[in-house]
Amino acid sequence: MPKKPASKSPAKKQKARMTPATMEAMMRQFAQMLEAAGSSEVIRKDDLNALITSLDGPSSANRLNDKEADAKDEAQQIAFDAMEAETEAEARKLAKRALRLDPDCVDALVVMTDLDARTTREAIEGLQKAVAAGKRSLGEKFIRENKGLFWMLLDTRPYMRSLQSLGEAFRGEGINLDAIRVYEKMLELNPNDNQGVRDPLLGLYLESGDLKGAAALLKKYKEDGSATFEWARVLERFVAGDRDGASEALKGARKANRHVELFLTQKQTLPKELPEMYSPGSEEEAVLVLSYLSGALAESKEACSWLFDQLAADGVRPTPSATALKQMRVVGKTVQ
Repeated sequence: MPKKPASKSPAKKQKARMTPATMEAMMRQFAQMLEAAGSSEVIRKDDLNALITSLDGPSSANRLNDKEADAKDEAQQIAFDAMEAETEAEARKLAKRALRLDPDCVDALVVMTDLDARTTREAIEGLQKAVAAGKRSLGEKFIRENKGLFWMLLDTRPYMRSLQSLGEAFRGEGINLDAIRVYEKMLELNPNDNQGVRDPLLGLYLESGDLKGAAALLKKYKEDGSATFEWARVLERFVAGDRDGASEALKGARKANRHVELFLTQKQTLPKELPEMYSPGSEEEAVLVLSYLSGALAESKEACSWLFDQLAADGVRPTPSATALKQMRVVGKTVQ
């Protein structure tokens, strides 16, 4: 299953890359070209599927007259430019221009929130307004009829991006139940989880003691062999009372990424910020694993004690202090 490109893509060492906003802007232009010319090209598989779904399936633009649709399309293009702007002044100018054309332009509302919010609470309020605008723009009927296809329909992506930003803001502020509801909604709309929200959701389930939710998510994405899911299985099995299962899961977790235990036991120092990219099995991936699971580790002291006993038995020392767990939890709440 595809996952969030920013944190779940395969190994890519280069820093220069096309951003999601640029790619989506190009896809929109390409969709218009294909629709007009009836031609075909070779493009990236995921975006080709999204393009085909968008062209064959219903579009929010179909509910609008030509003038309204053109205004929304122009506003979206300008919003993409705002997202790519090199200065705050330029981003603000473009976002305001987009909002004059379409007051419900979700990406422009998010840009303005990023620029204007001075506190997490203000950011959450701004993102809630952006989510409401996205819901309003798509319409209840569209959302109901296309549940399960979101992200594959290009018109849904701004709304899904705003939901993800809201979920991250809730999680960063420790408003876990609201974050859980947002992530659950996203998986309901897009079970394919192109944005990779099942990782933070799994960590929140474990942190809040929702073993039923964690077990269901692990089962739903049972083919997910990522380090996050492998290490989460260890915690889920232990807290569920299955020590043998936890021991077996630990073997798979250590195989998936051994750097996790080195960070846990302070053999390696955690960075202050999350990585932008990672390779499977890398230190960067291990940091992301702890960003999702550190809260659960800090909450389950018995599981932590057992885990470190298992690691110590294999010669991995020292056992981390309360300060180290606190540090992991802080890194886990980093959303930048």
